Amino acid sequence: MQIRFADVRPTGDFALVLPVAGKNRIALDSLGSDRGPVDAALKRLRFEGDAASTAEVYVPAEGGGVRRLLVVGTGDGTAPVDAAEKLGGALTGRLLTSGEKHAVLDLTGLGYDADSAARVGLAAALRSWRYDRYRTRLKDKQKPTLEQVTIVGAPAEAASLWETRWQPVYEGVALTRELVTEPANIIYPETFVDRVRASASGSGLEIEVLDGEAMTKLGMGALLGVAQGSVRDPRLLILRWSGGKSGEAPVAFVGKGVTFDTGGISIKPAAGMEAMKWDMGGAGAVVGAMLALAKRKAKANIVAVCGLVENMPDGNAQRPGDVVTSLSGQTIEVINTDAEGRLVLADAITYVQRNHKPTLIVDLATLTGAILISLGHEYGGLFSNNDDLANQLLGAGQASGDKLWRQPMADSFDKLIDSPIADMKNVGPREGGSITAAQFIARFVDDGVRWAHLDIAGMAWSDKPSSTYDKGATGYGVRLIDRFVEASVESR
Repeated sequence: MQIRFADVRPTGDFALVLPVAGKNRIALDSLGSDRGPVDAALKRLRFEGDAASTAEVYVPAEGGGVRRLLVVGTGDGTAPVDAAEKLGGALTGRLLTSGEKHAVLDLTGLGYDADSAARVGLAAALRSWRYDRYRTRLKDKQKPTLEQVTIVGAPAEAASLWETRWQPVYEGVALTRELVTEPANIIYPETFVDRVRASASGSGLEIEVLDGEAMTKLGMGALLGVAQGSVRDPRLLILRWSGGKSGEAPVAFVGKGVTFDTGGISIKPAAGMEAMKWDMGGAGAVVGAMLALAKRKAKANIVAVCGLVENMPDGNAQRPGDVVTSLSGQTIEVINTDAEGRLVLADAITYVQRNHKPTLIVDLATLTGAILISLGHEYGGLFSNNDDLANQLLGAGQASGDKLWRQPMADSFDKLIDSPIADMKNVGPREGGSITAAQFIARFVDDGVRWAHLDIAGMAWSDKPSSTYDKGATGYGVRLIDRFVEASVESR
C-alpha cells in the first residue's frame, strides 16, 4: 500500500478520515454545513472518541454523490506516538477490504509533529500487510481494496521521515512476517537464506553462509545435533552492516531459526504442531531488523548470526541422553530434544564471539512455552547479565511497542542445569523453565561481554489482530532492534 503526504485534500473519489480526541471534535469543523448531521449520527452511534474506535457515516461529495467519512478516535491523554499508531492502524483495519481504494486522512489543526505524522503512515502500512499467496479462492469482499493512504496537514518533514526512517522499518517487518508465515515445506534453512538474499539485494548488507559440512569442520556439535534428524541441511547465516566508524567493534544480534520444530524424538503433541513453522521467529526478526537498518543507513557496525535448522524425528535423530560437544568445547547432555533452540543459540553465540568480537550480544528466540505462562502474549521475556543493557532494551521496547519484561537470573537457577555426566544438561526442572533456558545460554557468553536474551515465544504470532497487525505473524522484534540501535548504539 502506498503512503503519501499532501498539503491539501486531493480531488476525486476517496474515503475521508478525520481523527477526534475524545470529545474534542475540532477536526469535524472542516465539514462545514455537514457537521451538524455528522454530530447527530455520532451521537446515535454512541461514539465517544476512545482510542482506535471508529464510526462511519456518509456525507455529500463535491460534484454530487456521497463520500464515506470514517471518524477515528484518538483518546483523551493518549501518548502522541501511541495515538498516532492506533489512528493509522484503525483506519486501515476498517477500510482495507471496504471497497475503497484511496483514503485521505486529514490531520490539519491537530498539532501532530513530523515524526508522529510519519508514524501514522507506518501503522497504516503495517496494518495493511497480508499474505494471500496461497488463498486462491477469496471472495471479492474478502480481497483488499485499499491501495493508497494520503495524509494531509502534516509538517513538511513528515514525507521525508516516512521515506528515510519508517518505510525501511516497514520493509523489514514485512520480510519477517513473510518468513514466519510461510509453511515449512517452503521455508527451510536453504530457502530461508535464498529469501533473505533476494530481499537484501542492493541494500548493502554483506551476506555469508555456512553449510552443514562447514559447521562440522568447525565443531558446531550442539547445532548439528538438532539438525541431524532432518533431510534439510542446516545453515548458519551471517549478515554484516558496516555503517559505523571503521574498525569499531560491532554489536551482535543472534536469532534462533528452527524452521520447523516437531520436538524431535521428544515429539510434541499433534494438536497445534502446525504452528511450529514460526519457531524461526527469532531469526526472522533479526534478518528483518538488519534489512531495516541497512535500508535506513544506520550509523552503526552490526553483525547478525542466525542458526537455521529443522528439528525432525528419524532413524538418525538425536536421542534423549545423547551428549554433544558444542563449538565452545563445553559438553551438553541432551535430556529433551524439544529443548533444541538453546543448542542452536549456544553455537551461534560462540561463533559470533570468536569471529567478530562484538561489544554486546542480544539473542532473540521463540524459546520456551514457560514464558507464555509468565507473560502471556503481552510482553517478551528479557534476561540479561548487565543492568544498563537491560534498561536500554526495556526503553526500546516501550518506545517501539515491542514490549519487554525483565526476568530474574541467579546461581540458584544455574545449578539446576548441572549434569552428572557432562558440563551441563539442556533442561532443568519444570519450574522456572524460561529462566533455566536463559541460564543455559549464559554459559556460552564470554566473560566481560554484555548479553541479553529475549524469549519471544508469546509474541511472534498472534491469534487476534492489533493496531499494527492482523491475525498471524506480528513481526515482533524488528522495531525493538531498530529502536535499540538508534537510541543506544548510534547515539553513543
